[in-house]
Amino acid sequence: MQSRFQTLDKFLITHQSLWRFEAFFQCFEGTLLWPQYPQLNNWLNTLSVENIDRLKNNPDEILDQLSNLIPELRIIPELAYLPTAQHAVLERNIALEAGIPGRKLNQIHALGQCVLSHHHGREWLEWCSGKGYLGRILAFNSNLPVVSFEYQQELCDSGQKDAEHLSLPMTFVQGDAFDLKSAEVFHSEQHAVALHACGDLHVQLMRYASRAKTKTISFSPCCYHLTQGDTYLAQSMLGKHSKLRLTKQELRIPLQETVTGGERVKRHRQQEMSFRLGLNALLNEALAVNEYIPIPSIKKSLLSEGFEAFCVWASEQKGFDLPDINFSHYEKIGVERFWQMERLSLVQQCFRRLLEIWLVLDKAMFLQESGYRVELSEFCKRESTPRNILIHAVRDQNRQS
Repeated sequence: MQSRFQTLDKFLITHQSLWRFEAFFQCFEGTLLWPQYPQLNNWLNTLSVENIDRLKNNPDEILDQLSNLIPELRIIPELAYLPTAQHAVLERNIALEAGIPGRKLNQIHALGQCVLSHHHGREWLEWCSGKGYLGRILAFNSNLPVVSFEYQQELCDSGQKDAEHLSLPMTFVQGDAFDLKSAEVFHSEQHAVALHACGDLHVQLMRYASRAKTKTISFSPCCYHLTQGDTYLAQSMLGKHSKLRLTKQELRIPLQETVTGGERVKRHRQQEMSFRLGLNALLNEALAVNEYIPIPSIKKSLLSEGFEAFCVWASEQKGFDLPDINFSHYEKIGVERFWQMERLSLVQQCFRRLLEIWLVLDKAMFLQESGYRVELSEFCKRESTPRNILIHAVRDQNRQS
């Protein structure tokens, strides 16, 4: 694991020019991003809108194309590989699944099958449980008690009520994960689990569980950018010595892949980003505003009123006066810049999983250093969720730490 981290760390640093940029800002700066790769720039410039749209949904094809231009990138699939986790057979009960959205239900079933097949301990601890959907599956299939820890009291109340109605051995505990008192819910005979614990929440899980010598820890991390620091705080010794210092914005890169939403969501994103880029061009050229002015979030319904209405709304929000101009001209510029942004993003897309693996390896090595045997795997297919990495750690009874 340490050797793999060092190889990946060196690769990411060596090729950081290919992923360490913000495509939104780069697309209107007008500078050549990769002068050292002229063939890459030439290829990107040949891509039509249809080409870009197709490639965004075919990551393997993007990597094939880029590897022909930059042969060093052929190692990416090897660096990103994770095995598929073993699954137990779940006993299904429709009553347990009431109220769970379809895609989330698939994720819960997949993770539940994995942790049940690798279970150690006399009790489950469901970290950041929400209403306890995962805990229901674990309690029903293992006949073991579940402690469900959740911040929101109303979710605790609702989850407890449902558990009692289903006659499940679940106990909900309300608490703040960042309050040191939360460590009291951990003990050595538990199997601690979490599905998509965000940022510092899964870091707290690792810290509390390792200090309590919790027997087993299984979780899928998510939302790495939700951290209190301005940059990523490495957990392992090798991670702390790495020269790679990831900003909050860079921690968002692994999260840019999504399989949720349909054509309507995709259309809204394209329109909103085009409007924002067009407005930036307008401010730059017509009002000589050189710095980027961030515009607040907008209701999707306003987008249907058109680019000019968007600009008027933005001017009211930020307090600038709009000149008498040709709005359609800047709307066209916005669309052109959107597709340029998408071109640049194709290159960065090849590094999303690598950055996530780097982050996950750092956490896995921390658990190793804390006395655990650790395995990394994919608990479900990316079609259910791209955040499909499972960190599974079992306390090594031969270790005294």
